[in-house]
Amino acid sequence: MGGAQSVLVNLTNSLINEGHDVIVISEIEGSMWDILPGEAIKEEIPSLQRSINPVKDLKTVCRLRRLYKKYRPDVIHLHSSKIGMLGRIAFPRNKIVYTVHGFDSIRIANPRLLLLERLFKNRAKYIVGVSQYDLIYLQKENIKDNSSYIYNGIWDSSSEKRIIPPALFTEIISKYSFVILTIARFSVQKKFDLFCEIASLLKDENIAFFWIGNQYIPDRLPENVYCMGSIKNAYRYIPFVDLCILPSNYEGLPIFIIESLLYGKPVVASNVGGISEILDGTNGFAVDNSPDRFVEKIMYYRNDKNAYKAACKHARETYIEKFTIEHMYTKYLSLYKNIISSNK
Repeated sequence: MGGAQSVLVNLTNSLINEGHDVIVISEIEGSMWDILPGEAIKEEIPSLQRSINPVKDLKTVCRLRRLYKKYRPDVIHLHSSKIGMLGRIAFPRNKIVYTVHGFDSIRIANPRLLLLERLFKNRAKYIVGVSQYDLIYLQKENIKDNSSYIYNGIWDSSSEKRIIPPALFTEIISKYSFVILTIARFSVQKKFDLFCEIASLLKDENIAFFWIGNQYIPDRLPENVYCMGSIKNAYRYIPFVDLCILPSNYEGLPIFIIESLLYGKPVVASNVGGISEILDGTNGFAVDNSPDRFVEKIMYYRNDKNAYKAACKHARETYIEKFTIEHMYTKYLSLYKNIISSNK
């Protein structure tokens, strides 16, 4: 799942645990449906898709309006830009929280949508970025009167019974003295090419590089790179590695980095989006998209055991201090309550 889906699931669980009714509306595709709590009401919209399609988008807006009349919700929480736009057309503005899960997904990846974001800025009670970085760039687009930021939070899964990884995985890692992991889909956003460059530079250092989430196996991989495909609950592999890295062109506040900190694993990641707000040098590093910069920090942790041990400790502390579900839920719940009280 992506960050938006993860946040939605975590908020849904928290709301239901406190006795609230939750209706989740989404496209059919994806693994999110499988892990939503059974108490959540699920409404699928087959016409909803990421790309712009006037006919399907109109169908989606009409479906959203029918669902609004059916349920009459007190609060509507829109996640990410496409449903954020269609939902702001379909629903009453005074009930809407719209979370932009990484404003660079619009500003850099889809700049043609910036005009629409500016035009629709007042069609929500609250517009929320997932980092201070998001908020800064929202305000630069004059989206400021109703904007704020709330960090993503995740459930502490460290107490879960650990999986027994496949024999092939354990056999591979047993051959290396240091193991590195990335969890991400292949996409323009993620820099798999840089990942392979880094691995190639370190092929003689007895370091393994694993990528989970690839949709296919690329040709001519470096000999120390292993692509494991899509794996359910991939975060459960984090305890078995030494370090996590995330090379990327743009980000919001990556769930994978937060998962790594949760398990006490330092992270080296591209200095994009809100990553520098997570990684402060004590728990990992946000670096330029240069293979040499990644290699420098990887070798720092590989060669300095005391620095690595301290970073592991700080990683876990960072998660507890800033990125638990409780931190995130409390702040969103405050927005929900403000909406309800203002609409009485």
